[in-house]
Amino acid sequence: MSEPMDDVIRAERLGKTYAEGSLRTPVFDRLDFRVVPGETVAILGASGAGKSTLLHLLGGLDVPSAGEVFVAGHRMSALSDAERGRLRNRALGFVYQFHHLLPEFTALENVMMPVLLAGQAVDIAQARAKALLESVGLGHRLQHKPGELSGGERQRTAVARALVNQPACVLGDEPTGNLDEKTAANVFALMLELNRAQGTSLVLVTHDRRLAARLDRVLELHEGRLREAPPS
Repeated sequence: MSEPMDDVIRAERLGKTYAEGSLRTPVFDRLDFRVVPGETVAILGASGAGKSTLLHLLGGLDVPSAGEVFVAGHRMSALSDAERGRLRNRALGFVYQFHHLLPEFTALENVMMPVLLAGQAVDIAQARAKALLESVGLGHRLQHKPGELSGGERQRTAVARALVNQPACVLGDEPTGNLDEKTAANVFALMLELNRAQGTSLVLVTHDRRLAARLDRVLELHEGRLREAPPS
């Protein structure tokens, strides 16, 4: 089932409650959120506010307790697990605080992976991955495994992997949080440059208000509600 394609991602009356025995812990309730094509959005909030939970729901990595999430016009609850997986691979890219690269594969092979999972031929996957790694300054590191790369190089590889299928939206969960200040600023600038070059939307969970201020919109998740972030 599909909906109009006005929004890249839309959440309607979204709720998430964790239950353990008789204990119920609500994270948020009746939360609305939307991202339009090409828009960049930062989400701030205290530790434990539910920022990562929200990002996992928007990306179809977790199931809401209430409400609906639409990705690229598709109602996630109407899709099977396999269909959700295919939609995530085609329409979304993910970058985390820790790179989550596969240690036994080279940088080139790691970036090729989403293209191969989408059913493309090896030569197409290789050409796309090589071009993107070159664009992030890693053309000389194609055959290096993650353990042979610096922290910044590993994160740039993860950014390339997130963008290799030219997704409608990239979801970033503290993608620069494990880097020193200079490297974090460089990786963040790279993400903005690549996202804008491809016309991709970006939703970024971060604790860094200076970086967040460079995005189109800055929201704060506070007591289960999304609001415009107050000035720092």
